[in-house]
Amino acid sequence: MGKLKRETIFRYLVTAAILAAVIVWVIRLNDITKTQLVNRTGQTFETGIVTEILQDNLQADGTRVGQQTVVIHMTSGEKEGEDLVTTSSSGFLFGAACTPGLKVIVMQSVAGDAVITSVYSVDRTLVIIGFAVLYIAALCLVGGMQGVRGALGLIFTFAAILFVYLPLVYRGYSPFWVSVFICAVTTLATMYFIGGATKKTVCATAGTIAGVVIAGITATLFSRLTGVTGWNVSDIESLMVLNQTNGIQVGGLLFSGLLISALGAVMDVAMSISSAMKELCDQRQEITRLELMKAGMRVGRDMMGTDSNTLILAFAGSSLSMLVLNYAYDLPFLQMINSNNIGIAVMQGLSGSFGIVLSVPATVVMAAYIYKH
Repeated sequence: MGKLKRETIFRYLVTAAILAAVIVWVIRLNDITKTQLVNRTGQTFETGIVTEILQDNLQADGTRVGQQTVVIHMTSGEKEGEDLVTTSSSGFLFGAACTPGLKVIVMQSVAGDAVITSVYSVDRTLVIIGFAVLYIAALCLVGGMQGVRGALGLIFTFAAILFVYLPLVYRGYSPFWVSVFICAVTTLATMYFIGGATKKTVCATAGTIAGVVIAGITATLFSRLTGVTGWNVSDIESLMVLNQTNGIQVGGLLFSGLLISALGAVMDVAMSISSAMKELCDQRQEITRLELMKAGMRVGRDMMGTDSNTLILAFAGSSLSMLVLNYAYDLPFLQMINSNNIGIAVMQGLSGSFGIVLSVPATVVMAAYIYKH
């Protein structure tokens, strides 16, 4: 018992040392002095509440033209507690349709005694945070402990993208290989939270990584054959500034995003197949490796269609505005099918689906050999 206790303590100490080293690395990784792309001296975004409408822009037909002149009681910043007269545009991207009592975000520029303000948008902070908290609560209540573990995996994935992926890409590392690293780490962590340190977790992790890498290889082949690259995206002009000032490899961002987008669906397929095969193996310990593989493939085939549809529909849904515009302008087929935007959407949908489909046999083969080793 004494030896077992010492081994347990040693494992905890090693885990704590590794965790401490990772935390220190992440802190140092985020210690970045960013290149100033826009001069924001004296400019801040503050919160306020609309108290009075001095001049409205509401037309007789219900539309808004021009801008409103409003009084806003500031609730943060240098002018906190003061009432400021400012304007709110009627644009779709900036401004807000102000009414008394509306909470807004105010873009404020202070230079000495001069203050220039305008309404940036409605204050959505509490609503966004509230919905996120409600989702986590629903996940935990419905899923029980599995839901709690799933929530931990989700939080870990978000933190990995925010505090590891973005700083590494900003420092000039390849977005593609950084995303492969992030996918591997987040998959391992999520699977561990859900399944623990078991063979099932190993199989699901290996199958997920295989599917994500296959998606990346397929996207690369598609790019080589069609000429569609990460330099053909619509916001390339802004990205070129980052390339010239910071050396960010913007050409790889498209493929990097594809891998991260496909991760969730591939992870779902791999874990479902791995879990089903493990259950079957536990119930029938005399089952042969070949029979286990056949059973795994039958489970995988049932999942291929729905999960592939999930990914393709997700990319199609994000491109609906572009499709509606193409339809309305009645573009010729050859022009539409050979446009960069359509090419990118097709590459994302099909490459991710390739990863899902081929992750099935990869997971089945690895699980059969691991479970029946």
